[in-house]
Formats: sequence, C-alpha cells, structure tokens
Amino acid sequence: MEQAITRAKVLVEALPYLRDFRGKRIVVKYGGHAMVKPELKRIFAQQIVLFHYVGIQVVVVHGGGPQINTVLDQMGIESSFVDGKRVTDAKTMDVVEMVLAGGINKEIVQLINTDGGKAVGLSGKDGGLIRARKLLHSKRDRDGRLTSVDMGHVGEVTGVNTEIIDAVEKSGFTAVIAPSGVGDDGLTYNINADTVAAEIARHMKVEKLIILTDEQGVLDKDGNLLSSLKYSQVQKLISGGVVTGGMIPKVECCMRALEGGVKKAHIIDGRIPYSILLELFTDSGIGTQIVKE
Repeated sequence: MEQAITRAKVLVEALPYLRDFRGKRIVVKYGGHAMVKPELKRIFAQQIVLFHYVGIQVVVVHGGGPQINTVLDQMGIESSFVDGKRVTDAKTMDVVEMVLAGGINKEIVQLINTDGGKAVGLSGKDGGLIRARKLLHSKRDRDGRLTSVDMGHVGEVTGVNTEIIDAVEKSGFTAVIAPSGVGDDGLTYNINADTVAAEIARHMKVEKLIILTDEQGVLDKDGNLLSSLKYSQVQKLISGGVVTGGMIPKVECCMRALEGGVKKAHIIDGRIPYSILLELFTDSGIGTQIVKE
C-alpha cells in the first residue's frame, strides 16, 4: 500500500508541471551512456512516448561518437581529433553518415515506435533541414601562434528549415534528427550534436533545451552540483576555471539557445534512469538548469 501511495504522490507532484508544459515544445539532445546501455535506451524511448501522450512535443537530436569510433576501428580507418572535434575526410564522412543516419537514428525510431509512440527519422540533409558551412578551426601552436586546421567535412549550422519539423509534428510524429547538414557547395557536413540541438531549439523558440550527458551537471569549484544558474553567471564560471573541458561547449550551447528565445536550458545526467522526467516533473530536479536574468 505504501508503494502505491508513493506513486500517487509522485503523480500529484508532477501535475502542475504537466499542466504548464502541455502543448509546449522541447528539444532533447540524446547522447552518452543513455545511448549505449540497453535498459537506458528503452527508458529513454518510454519517456519520449510519455511526453507525446501528455501533449508535450519533443524533438530528439542524437549524437553517436562512440558508435562511429567502433565502426571506423572495424574498417581500419584511423580517427583523428583536434580540440575534441573529429577530423572528417570524405571516407570518414561516409562512415559517420552511415552510422548516424542509417544505424543509430533508425534504432531510436524503432525503440519509440515499439513502445507505442510514432517517430520519424531525419538527417539534416532531408529537405534541407539543416544548412551548413565548413567549420574554420584555429589552434595555437607551441609558440602561441594561431594556425588554421583543415577539419575536412566538419561544419557549423547556418540555418534550420523548421517547416519540416512542423510538418512531422502536425502529422502526430516525433522527429528524431541525425546531426548532419548540407552546404551551398553541395557537400555533407558532420556537425556537433549539441550545436545542432541548440540551433534547432533557438529557431523553433522552444520551451526547453535538454542536454543528456555523462555528468551530474555543472559543478562548482568543490565538485558540488549547481542546480540553477543565471545566464550572466556562466561566462564567469568559464573564465574563472570552474567550468572546464567538455562542459564548456555544452554550457555555451545552452547560452546560445537562451539568446535565441528558449526559456530554459538543462544539462542532466543521462546515466540516471528516467532523468528527463526527474528534471522536468519534480520539485528538486536532478541536473543544472540555466535561465536568463
């Protein structure tokens, strides 16, 4: 009986959030261990289906770095990285596209559909969904001088055709998007999934951007979770050396989304089962939310 009462209390606690978010849109960047462990993959799909049934429209943008590494290794293609970004020549781009759009994307769609949802897989190439250009990357040499690095088919977003996502949603489907784009030069570009999620979120002006990671969220200098941050605090944490490494581009993507009109951005630990529900539908949450002033 006590377990049943606890479940009922959880539902009641979620009620105001369900009411507030009904009819709203959110973008979820899906990555990390949540994409690797079978149980976490199933739970992720169930959460997306639940959002659909309570009237919250979700756009899923996924990564796939570890899976790409595995296939490249199997094919004997050496991986090279500069500042955490994969150098992507034409041969590597073919593998990236195959893994992201042909493998991971379809698996996510299948998981959502199997649990009673309706999902459609897209890549940035479909209907010109994501326009891109070659990323110009610079790196300091040992003497401190900036030198340009040719990253190959690595791109940055120049535009998002939201009409395609609108059409998918109006038909009752959830859009699941692989992070590639097409340039005016006709080439396909590999784009960071966090960046794609942030750009889609800002172009659609959604209620929330949620980034799943393998970290608790943003931590202070003592390693404690910062559950809420204002936009103005983030840059101070970066310049002060509190936010470092791979967390920097994630918080910068959150800031970019907020600048474009997104209400809130969240960085949460996707290793925790039901992490999105816990962040959105409970009073305490589990990760870091970033808000404007």
